[in-house]
Amino acid sequence: MTTAWFNCHAGVAGDMTLAALVDAGADPDAVAGMVAGLGVDGYAMHFERVQRCGVGATLANVVVHDEAGHGDHGAAHGHRPASEIFRLLDAADLPDRVRARARAVFERLAAVEGAVHGIDPADVELHEVGALDSIIDVVGVCAALESLDVTDVRCSSIGLGSGTITTAHGALLHPAPATIALLTGAAAPTHGLPTTLETTTPTGAALMTTLASGFGPIGAGTPTAVGYGAGSADPPGRANVVQVVLGDAATVDATSSDGGVDVTLLEANVDDVTGEVLAHTVTVLLAAGAHDAWLTPIVMKKGRPAHTISVLCDPADAARLHSVLVRESGTLGVRGSTLRKWPRRRTMITVDVDGQPIGVKVADHRIKVEFDDAVRAAQALDVPVREVIERAIAAAAE
Repeated sequence: MTTAWFNCHAGVAGDMTLAALVDAGADPDAVAGMVAGLGVDGYAMHFERVQRCGVGATLANVVVHDEAGHGDHGAAHGHRPASEIFRLLDAADLPDRVRARARAVFERLAAVEGAVHGIDPADVELHEVGALDSIIDVVGVCAALESLDVTDVRCSSIGLGSGTITTAHGALLHPAPATIALLTGAAAPTHGLPTTLETTTPTGAALMTTLASGFGPIGAGTPTAVGYGAGSADPPGRANVVQVVLGDAATVDATSSDGGVDVTLLEANVDDVTGEVLAHTVTVLLAAGAHDAWLTPIVMKKGRPAHTISVLCDPADAARLHSVLVRESGTLGVRGSTLRKWPRRRTMITVDVDGQPIGVKVADHRIKVEFDDAVRAAQALDVPVREVIERAIAAAAE
């Protein structure tokens, strides 16, 4: 299991993240091959070595050709509704984890943009982030993570500039509304930089807040590779790079010797979803590989009754299950945090009760019968389910 820790002290953008992963060893041909699975043309992607304040780094260039055939890698190239990007990803020939991660990034972006503009996320027009070069950046990052078999992503504090930036909507405060909304929604730590440059873009913020299972300093352990991704600007006195450090997930964790494991908790508050849909959402999340999923009644603003949907999962599955949670519940936002879990050692066995196989979990302190198996056996034997459970426990104890 490989962990990627991104040092975003100087900020983060999609192309910088992609370049850092390639610099750390991601196969550029494999990345290009996966991006080609989108089935779109009119672009070229290449990587070059550059210097940023004396630091050797890789620069990712995605050149998109306009209708006249001219290349331009500095401007936004059109825009697309979020629904069109989802259709593009769903139809693409991509590895499942690449598709799930990329879709989760754009779902988070659509939810935030929808909240900023007060419209349904499916109807959001993604301008700079919906341009082809940004789509390639996002899919390219997910492809590079796949090339390196990264199962867990972590992130440092993220550097932000100030002033104003020029967007498709006009001059906006910097950080851009979508950028700061993404960082706020994920409770991502930030720090200010003495610059008016857009050090952190919405694409970069969406990648980190979606893919990272936690934020903070690098964990203890032995790094296995390091890479530097350069930004297009080269300001004096500051290395405009994203650093990524790869390591074995088992060694990067400073407290792995205590028997615990890191898990991700995803949560969403919803006040407009029926009980049947909520129950089905939990069922789908569990079937998709969540460790656990549950519902908690809450009261939201103006006294509205609501529920919190909670999902506990491996950090490597966070992006995929985030996508499932959004798709099934229709929530406009998901928050996440990293927790420590101490699972008890157990084994799974099968016992026989009058010819009916029943699964049983056996730990050093208890025996637990799989209830669905017990119900099926009780119906087949026409006896109370509690009797089946008692007999299964007795059989397992032997």
